[in-house]
Amino acid sequence: MTLRRHAWQAVQTARAIDAALTRRDGRRDVLIDSRTAMNYVMASPIQAALSTDSRVRFYATSSDSQNALPDVYPHPLPGTRLISPSHAQLRRFDAYLTADLLWAKLPRGTCRIQMFHGVAGKFTHDYDTPESSMRRWNRFFFVNRRRMQNFIAAGAIDASSDAPRLVGMPKVDCLVDGSLRREVVLRRLRLDPDRPTVLYAPTWSAYSSLNLMGLDLVAALLARSWNVIVKLHDRSRDPRPFYSGGVDWVGRLEQLMANAAGHLVADADICPYLAAADLMITDHSSAGFEYLLLDRPLVRIHVPELLRNSNINEEYVRLLADAARSANDLPGVLQAAEEGLADPATGSSSRQAVARDLFHQPGSATARAVTELYEAMDLAPAAVATASASRSVAI
Repeated sequence: MTLRRHAWQAVQTARAIDAALTRRDGRRDVLIDSRTAMNYVMASPIQAALSTDSRVRFYATSSDSQNALPDVYPHPLPGTRLISPSHAQLRRFDAYLTADLLWAKLPRGTCRIQMFHGVAGKFTHDYDTPESSMRRWNRFFFVNRRRMQNFIAAGAIDASSDAPRLVGMPKVDCLVDGSLRREVVLRRLRLDPDRPTVLYAPTWSAYSSLNLMGLDLVAALLARSWNVIVKLHDRSRDPRPFYSGGVDWVGRLEQLMANAAGHLVADADICPYLAAADLMITDHSSAGFEYLLLDRPLVRIHVPELLRNSNINEEYVRLLADAARSANDLPGVLQAAEEGLADPATGSSSRQAVARDLFHQPGSATARAVTELYEAMDLAPAAVATASASRSVAI
């Protein structure tokens, strides 16, 4: 043990010297690591807020993805340097930022920051048995106090640890700060703002509502006098059976929605479409919880097979059920949607309560994340803009 401790101390000393040498020009380098484009959406508001600070440079990689970097980062912010994982290993970064359980090999050391990419409680992530890998993170940008307390209660991190930071979710600041306008988004999609707009956004899984009733549901929605927006999860576009059930959902939906008052959106950021929708339909997704920040009616398709196979803890099942109208079959979903559009105020108090629980101080999360990132990089804060990153709508 003594030899191992001495060896570790020698590594730390070498890394400290390396950091001092690479920081002589006052610059700090941040590496963003993403598995899918949606992961980058989580981190990009922080990068956008720091874009005016010339001392901070951003690099982006994908250390655990079968996708090419342009697929993971189709619209990187200006100044982003895309680099391969092998190239990243050769560099030293002051901070490593990821919204997934990724762990790039960075032998020159860095401050590793985990910021998560959802609040749906899938795969019982909040309740894992203690894992040493969780203790190796230097910072956790927790979205809410519930998850932070669950991590501590499960033994995944220590109660005395300095790593947990209650930040919130920068991605959803735009839902409450007024930067997204329903009418603007709908006109960009060439949809009539005077018509009620329904968003269908199922989660990924071979057991999701998309596989259960997706095509029939979209067809029935299109048959009504509503705008219909369909937003697939990144993983539902993956042809592998584990993610999509082996179905080409893009091809099928594009054929179904051709020449209709609807749009199958392609970009990874769902926030503009949440802002555009008067009602949302989902099964069990983080996006469904995010929609609660707008306090508009939500319809939840109850799919027991999805809940079982995604290993979702009952705590999160109850939270979504409390905030939504639930239905088990197609007629029930359509009836719930009609009722929600006719009476959007019903359920408002429950929606607001769940949103307060799961999103720490929305609207100012980006500013807290920026403050924490400066501290992690050992860099004096500059006056930076923390307004939401510009949301572009892919058509």
